[in-house]
Amino acid sequence: MGNHDIAQTWSYHDRTKHSYQSVRTNAHYLDWENHPLAFKIYKTLEPLALPRDVVPLTMPILDAIAALDGSRSGERVPDLRALTLLFSLSNGVTRVRTHPGGEIAFRAAACTGALYHIELYLVCGDLPGLEAGVYHFGAHDLGLRRLRAGDYRGTLLRASGGEPAIAQAPAVLVCTSTYWRNAWKYQARTYRHCFWDTGTILANLLATAAGLGLPVRVVTGFVDAIVNRLLGLDAEREVAVSLVPIGRVSRPPPPPPPDRGPLALETVPISKTEVDYPAIRAMHAASSLVSEEEAAAWRGQTPTRSMPAGRLIPLTPLGDAERPEDSIPEVILRRGSSRRFAREPITFAQLSTMLARATRGVPADFLAPPGVMLNDLYVIAHAVEGLPAGAYVLHREAQALERLKEGEFRREAGYLGLEQALPADASVNVYFMADLNPILARYGNRGYRATELEAGIIGGRLYLAAYALRLGASGLTFYDDEVTAFFSPHAAGKSTMFLVAAGRPARRARAADGQPLLGLDG
Repeated sequence: MGNHDIAQTWSYHDRTKHSYQSVRTNAHYLDWENHPLAFKIYKTLEPLALPRDVVPLTMPILDAIAALDGSRSGERVPDLRALTLLFSLSNGVTRVRTHPGGEIAFRAAACTGALYHIELYLVCGDLPGLEAGVYHFGAHDLGLRRLRAGDYRGTLLRASGGEPAIAQAPAVLVCTSTYWRNAWKYQARTYRHCFWDTGTILANLLATAAGLGLPVRVVTGFVDAIVNRLLGLDAEREVAVSLVPIGRVSRPPPPPPPDRGPLALETVPISKTEVDYPAIRAMHAASSLVSEEEAAAWRGQTPTRSMPAGRLIPLTPLGDAERPEDSIPEVILRRGSSRRFAREPITFAQLSTMLARATRGVPADFLAPPGVMLNDLYVIAHAVEGLPAGAYVLHREAQALERLKEGEFRREAGYLGLEQALPADASVNVYFMADLNPILARYGNRGYRATELEAGIIGGRLYLAAYALRLGASGLTFYDDEVTAFFSPHAAGKSTMFLVAAGRPARRARAADGQPLLGLDG
């Protein structure tokens, strides 16, 4: 079974779809006595504390999320303070709240179920204030723990088939997912969440890197086994899902140190027992690359597609004088997934700003030329001043919406969003949909990873844009085929990847102890 045996993707995708019947016949329940720990904690490694006095980061976040290249010319090498911002504003703890069962530490980026299954690692040469090595970022104590000493960037360069951005990077961040931490609630559908939740983290990371003037790129083409071994991962439970080269230097990395064998570092168990979902591991194996040649062939032209257009309504984003100037840290530190919407309107200028900024382009190895996208964005507008209620599709290159049908669809949106109140009460819902056939033909099963990841990144940018505009947002799950049917015939043959609801947040109810009641995610 290889990457281009795409029957595995269709099998996994179809088996993990939600439907009216599937959510009622699933006997799964949440075993709170076995709730997984939200952090990976090494028992024997001492942390290197990251500095608390970080550099100021003043770029407005609406500029940062739209930056195609946040770099300046010449060499750009992150120091320890820049790394602190990259880690803490992408996957760090932003606040802790108590509830009757204990406490929950919310992170900088939204995560399905607030289960925080994405871990961050760093592979670097010598940096100002940090020796070359392989490190794990501990979100629980804002510390780096060194897993290997030495410069292993050459290992990642080989694993990626010679990716140019890695060849020029003084540091490479690696995102991994620990399956069980998310599967405790979401079962086999967790493999989709590996990329949604990595995507929201990367949306924050890309914006932060832009604010720091650091070049950055999302790399998804690499030999999985090489990266997993370097990080010492038990690949039955935790796997690398993306590489992110950061910065620029003129000299390529040196050859890696001699192979010193697998790591055997003990970590704190995340729960008493773990349940295996073979469909997750099967999908990961089917979409894995096994040679440097496969990784090199991953890069190249993105499949092009044409979208028939009817009458278009041009987007009207806020002008420079009207856009809020809230900085990257200001927005990320106040961000949190909305648990209730007020059924109040937003403006068409606000919606236009969110869509225009979020879809400017993602710097990724699977997107060439720059600015192309794998996903199409479909919209149900409930309450947008200046835009009739109805269903729309975004024509990104034209920066315009096409109305597919007019009318009030709150009831339908609530049903499509797993019969929840949030998508019915929101001002607008944005659905990420993709024609997987040309994507799988070009990229094989790994194209499924890329499509979900892109949806997560753009969805994460919608989050940030909404909060910059003092609105709320929440990522949601959905009835897969019913979403396609709703937007058909225009969306016929497309698969639903992700859903973000946005609007004006309602005042939160208060628990007896005065703390806000907890929602499903951060």
